[in-house]
Amino acid sequence: MRYDKTMCVSRFARRALPRLLFACLALCALALAPAVWAQSANDALGLRDRIEIKIDEQPGLGGVVEVAENGAIDLPTIGSVDAVGLSPAQLETRVREQLVRQGLRNPTVRVRIVEYRSRPVVVLGAVAQPGNQTVPVRISLLEVLLRAGGLNDDHGGVVHVRRRASNGLADQLTISVDDLVTRADPAVNVPIRAGDLINVPAAMEITVHLLGEIENPGSLSFRDTQRVTLLTAIARAGGLTETAANKIRILRPVEGRDQPEEIIADYRQILAGKQADIALRDEDILVVRESFF
Repeated sequence: MRYDKTMCVSRFARRALPRLLFACLALCALALAPAVWAQSANDALGLRDRIEIKIDEQPGLGGVVEVAENGAIDLPTIGSVDAVGLSPAQLETRVREQLVRQGLRNPTVRVRIVEYRSRPVVVLGAVAQPGNQTVPVRISLLEVLLRAGGLNDDHGGVVHVRRRASNGLADQLTISVDDLVTRADPAVNVPIRAGDLINVPAAMEITVHLLGEIENPGSLSFRDTQRVTLLTAIARAGGLTETAANKIRILRPVEGRDQPEEIIADYRQILAGKQADIALRDEDILVVRESFF
């Protein structure tokens, strides 16, 4: 078989383009990410976290250090300073006290967390590389998904971001994939914190059943990422027969009830745009009777 360079480039482009587009969206949206769920300045330090320490009066004493397995950091001339369980502000106070004891008057100490390694972000579900990620302090949801290799083809329509507060209670954001990726809405590209859990559910199937005066009656399946409505379901089934009645019954199962909910739809009014199209749910049954007039 002859090697076709053009064919090779084309195949590479088809595979790489979605990932490149995802990367561009992540980088563009990061600068616009809102302060919602921002990193807390009071987060306690853990083992292997990386921090930057600056001492204005003695620049050579600072730098980027890692919290060791014994829970301390080592600084030149200062020595070992316990850090685990302290917030950056508390560690600043502890380092300042050490410097004062060594004779430095009114030292200015600043501590900044560079990377939380003790509490990784967990990414689950329909991504290329699920698992744990150690993240820097400032990172957006899109960037985390990009680090996980991007979304798989079978991803669903939402992303869940779950966070546990210091009081033990959990909070969850549910974000539309279309808003995040397709529309690149910066309002939903939320900052991610250490310890967050990100779940990308796989697409689910929605099944609706069509009975009666339908050209191709039976069951139809849709992905939950699609907007499934009465008109789209009827169109997929080939439309109504010539003898179909205008009124369509939608029987909708209700959890905990033996009898389904009944919705009456006016097909002609919906088709003419005079009434809103009805969104269908999983296991809805459409019943189209024969018209006798």
